[in-house]
This record gives sequence, structure tokens and C-alpha cells, in this order.
Amino acid sequence: MPEQPRDTLTALLLRWRQGDKGALDQLLPVVYDELRRLARAHLRGERNPSLQPTALVHELYMRLADSDRLIIRDRTHFFAIAAQAMRQILVDHARKRLADKRGGSVTIVGLDTMMEPARPPGLDVLVIDEALDRLTLVDARLCRVVELRFFAGLNIEETAEALEVSAATVERDWALAKAWLFQRLSSRS
Repeated sequence: MPEQPRDTLTALLLRWRQGDKGALDQLLPVVYDELRRLARAHLRGERNPSLQPTALVHELYMRLADSDRLIIRDRTHFFAIAAQAMRQILVDHARKRLADKRGGSVTIVGLDTMMEPARPPGLDVLVIDEALDRLTLVDARLCRVVELRFFAGLNIEETAEALEVSAATVERDWALAKAWLFQRLSSRS
């Protein structure tokens, strides 16, 4: 993960936490490239992405700007929160797309115009979200490790710092979470 000037980022986060809404506007250019990289990584596995990386980052910005209750400690914590928010944005969009396919935005079509049967929707994001929700029930820290490593792109040390555990603990949790998710997602095929 490329390093932003830590002093600048930390100062902007502190100003934002203290209620300076303009600090978020100044923060975005500092972290924009890294957020787009995270967005591209999130969208890479989707079959039919409903968002482009830029749109995902912009929607993330809107959610951050609307939130008065966020308390962000530092750079690592910011990217962890950003990753969680991106995951939720993708899940929300996937659910909306699924609802639309099931009649959420109904279009009446005569039987004579139907050419082929409907294809099943790409549920990747929803399946992963469901698996992570189940993993949280098994062990919430394992889910947090996945969110930080996979969604936020944090390395072992950064994840350990964010979770306030040792790097060895994160390595064990990461291996266990990947095995659990592989088993859970493989059984769905």
C-alpha cells in the first residue's frame, strides 16, 4: 500500500474528527488513488459490476461526508473503515440489482417477445457478504481480518495494528478465515 504523508493524513483526520467538514474535502485528494485501487480490487471479481471504481469512491465519499459519528484514529483505521463502507456499498447495489431483476422496476413484456430464459443474477457480492456475516457469528475477529486484509488491502502488520493484536495472531486468523471461507463458498457450487 503506497504511503501518504502520514503527518498530512493524520492532521486531516484529526481536524475532521474535531468537526472540520472541510478537512474531508482536503483528505480525499490525499487518499484518492489508494481508494480507487481498493475499489478496483473490490470490483475485479464481480461478474456484472454495477459500479465503476470512480463511482464507488464517490459514493464512499458521500457516506463519509454524511457521517457525524465516525471516530477515525489514524491512516490504518481510515482505510479499514473505507473498506467496510465499500463492502456495504457493493452489497447495497447488488441487492438493488437483484430486487430490480425480481420485479423491483417492473417492465411488462408480452410472451411473444420473450426470446430466452432469464439468467441467474451474479450474486458474488451477496454470497461473499453472507459468508462474512456467518463468519462473524463464528468469530468476529476472523471477519475483521478478512475485511482489513482483503477489502482494505492492509498488510499483516497494519492489520495487527488496527486490531491491536500480534502479527502472528493475524497470520493465524488470516489462514483460518481463508480456509473457512473457501470451504463455505466451495460448498455453494
